[in-house]
Amino acid sequence: MNALSEASAVETLRWRDGRLELIDQRALPARLEYASCTSAAEVAEAIRSMVVRGAPAIGCAAAFGVALEARREQHRTRAEFSAAMDAAFATLAASRPTAVNLFWALERMRSELAAHRGDAKAAAARLAEAALAIFRADLETNRAIGRAGMKHVPDGARILTHCNTGALATAGHGTALGVVRSARDAGKRISVIASETRPYLQGARLTAWELIRGRIPVTLITDNAAGHLMSRGKVDMVIVGADRIAANGDVANKIGTYPLAVLALRHRIPFYVAAPLSTIDLRTANGKAIPIEERSAAEVTGYAGARWAPEGVEVANPAFDITPAGLVSALFTERGVVKRPNAGKIRRLFKR
Repeated sequence: MNALSEASAVETLRWRDGRLELIDQRALPARLEYASCTSAAEVAEAIRSMVVRGAPAIGCAAAFGVALEARREQHRTRAEFSAAMDAAFATLAASRPTAVNLFWALERMRSELAAHRGDAKAAAARLAEAALAIFRADLETNRAIGRAGMKHVPDGARILTHCNTGALATAGHGTALGVVRSARDAGKRISVIASETRPYLQGARLTAWELIRGRIPVTLITDNAAGHLMSRGKVDMVIVGADRIAANGDVANKIGTYPLAVLALRHRIPFYVAAPLSTIDLRTANGKAIPIEERSAAEVTGYAGARWAPEGVEVANPAFDITPAGLVSALFTERGVVKRPNAGKIRRLFKR
């Protein structure tokens, strides 16, 4: 049986015969196809080029990237193996700067390697086991987040979400969409409003695809329609994911999240963030210290080979924005719910 089987109806990542297979999310929803990786460099490129995206899925992929490189280099001398692994960690760490799950997973894998660095074959076997453990733990974590969050979802709720936070962004089930799935599975009648999520269209291409596949009612809107729907009383809550949460509760998430939080406050709608503890970065004091990835201008000037912006125009394309903790109604985690998160409450969360 595939080591990652039954993790999700959507197998975003699967480990097969010493290679990592990833759904190529650039092809969705037109085609469901997998990209195959056999080295850390190939995994890093898959992360960088958005074959795989979503903070938890990036963390899982990076862990498997380390395992792949150890498998490739296990017959080298001790010195060669050590040098190759150091290079692999550096390559993966440079793939995307904002999602902290990437660095969390690499630290976990580095600790495993340190315990077996003297025996390359033993290290390769142990690193493969460790990557699988990270994958399985993420799946269980997402289910726990779903159980915690669904208690705050009333029957009949109309839930606005941004970007993609489902199985495609995780090992399975999802974070914000995991809350939606858990509420539906508990028998609650819910529906989702998915913002398209310019410029990469994760909402239009991925969230809508996942929800239709899961038979959860979904309505797609343009990003700038959210305020109108809120003003007409058509949104009951907002639930989003996160790529990094600072120690004080500030949230880095897909660009466009911050204005949704401001709009939610204006219209007295709860704004929830669903994320695992691995997304919380206690070493980053606040949102100002979180690096914001700037992506290619081509994502804004056109899409899929079509260009609609004039040549020569300047482009700003930040991939993420920062939502201050004061705008977050509650944080849903695998260890429960933190209402109105702040530095003290987040520290206590890690002590539970």
